Amino acid sequence: MRYYEQALPDAEEIVMCQVRQIAEMGAYVKLLEYDGAEGMILLSELSRRRIRSIQKLIRVGRNEVVVVLRVDKDKGYIDLSKRRVSPEDVIKCEERYSKAKAVHSILSHVAGKLNRPLEELYEAISWPLDRKYGHAYDAFKIAVTESESVFAGLTMDEDVQRELQANIARRLTPQPVKIRADVEVTCYNAAGIDAIRAALQAAEDIQTEEIPIKVKLVAPPLYVLITNSTDKVGGIELLEQALVRIDESIKKAGGNLTVKMKPKAVSESEDQELEQLMARVEKENAQVEGDDDSEEE
Repeated sequence: MRYYEQALPDAEEIVMCQVRQIAEMGAYVKLLEYDGAEGMILLSELSRRRIRSIQKLIRVGRNEVVVVLRVDKDKGYIDLSKRRVSPEDVIKCEERYSKAKAVHSILSHVAGKLNRPLEELYEAISWPLDRKYGHAYDAFKIAVTESESVFAGLTMDEDVQRELQANIARRLTPQPVKIRADVEVTCYNAAGIDAIRAALQAAEDIQTEEIPIKVKLVAPPLYVLITNSTDKVGGIELLEQALVRIDESIKKAGGNLTVKMKPKAVSESEDQELEQLMARVEKENAQVEGDDDSEEE
C-alpha cells in the first residue's frame, strides 16, 4: 500500500527505502512509502568517500533514507542517492515515515475490522487530511479532542467513523507518565522537623493543575517527589524547580538536601520497587511499635 496520494515520488523528495539486493552497479531497493516501488542507488551515489566495501555502507534488509534523483514514471525507473542526504534530511524523513506508519496501522485495523478495502479508506480519509493538515497523523492527533471539525467534509460511513475514532482515541490519546525524584532531607537543629516540613511544602506549593506534585516519606531522611503528567518534559522541569525550592528552604534553616535520583520518568518495575520498599518500612515500623507496647505492659 502506498501511504501518499501520489503513486511515485517526485525528484528531490526524501524517501525511506529498504535494501533488497546489492549488485555491481549499486543497490536495488523498494520504496516503503510507495507500495514497494523499485528504485536503485547507483554505486557512485552511495557515499561521498571512496568506496572500498559496499557491504560496509549498505546491507540487505536495512532501511535507508535516500533522495530521489530522477523518476521515469512511464517505465517506473527511480534513481536514488544516499550520499546527498543530510543528517537533517534523515531526521525529517524518519519522523514523517513514523507518522505514516501510525496512520497506516490505524486505517489497516479499521479496514480489517469492517472488511473494507484499505485503499478506499486512504482515498476517503487519509489523503484528504494530508492536503488539509499537511499529514493525516497531525489531523488524527487533533481529532482526539476535536473529531467533528477534523472529519467535517469527509465522506465515510458512520461505522467507519466510529471505529476510526475509537482507534485514534486508543492509540493517540496522551498517556500520563510517572515522574519521580528521590531525595534525602536532613536538619539536626532544634527546629529540624519543622524546617524539613516547610522545605517539602515549598516543593508542593509550585505544583500546577496539569502537573501536581506529591511528596512522600519513605524512611527518614529519604523522601520521594512524584508527579503524573502527560507533559514529560514539563513534569521533569517542574520537579527540578521543586528541588531548588527544597534546597533553598532547608539551607536557610541549617539543613541539607542530597539528591539520590534526579527527576526522571520511572518504569512500572521501578515504581513497584518503591512501593515494596515503603511497604517493608511500614511493616518494620509497625513491628517496632508492637514491641514497645509489650515492654510497657
